[in-house]
Amino acid sequence: MTQSKHNVVIFLGPPGAGKGTQAERLAQDKGLVKISTGDILRDHVVRGTDLGQQVKPILDAGTLVPDEILIALIRDKLADMEHVRVIFDGFPRTTAQAQALDMLLEELGAPVSAVPLLEVPDEVLVGRIVERGRQAAARGEAVRSDDTEEVARRRQQVYREQTQPLIDYYSGRGHLYRVDGVGGLDEVYGRIQTGMK
Repeated sequence: MTQSKHNVVIFLGPPGAGKGTQAERLAQDKGLVKISTGDILRDHVVRGTDLGQQVKPILDAGTLVPDEILIALIRDKLADMEHVRVIFDGFPRTTAQAQALDMLLEELGAPVSAVPLLEVPDEVLVGRIVERGRQAAARGEAVRSDDTEEVARRRQQVYREQTQPLIDYYSGRGHLYRVDGVGGLDEVYGRIQTGMK
């Protein structure tokens, strides 16, 4: 991985692949800021902001939030960083978003360092997502609106149709490496670290 002051890692993989958990751990180990557009957007929904009201029906339907909203959120997050040391979780999701992010990073002089791709079979993914919803309900917590089988399957379909080209995009730039996302948390994390060396 690049030894510059900047460090930009982009986690790729379908919904439910464990990107959030692994990105959180890597962020702590490497001193990086984890940026999850999903978390930011859900926070706006919970707080009932104008943006939250705008994106709630989009999130509930399991479709993608418009690029201009996401890029503006990210530009805002990176603007005050002296050194861009971040992990993107759940962004970019389309080639257009990747190109917009590359332009923003170029402005900041912070190129992409690594792009781990977590790979998990569809049936395992849907099972994980539905189980996450069940566990939240059992704990008396609010269940995320996207933690249902129907929305989970729709999100996998959206991922395949719109996000898959990112694999070619980052692979062509020499940043991408594939990680088997099935197994224990430590096991998968070890594979991510190995790929970054």
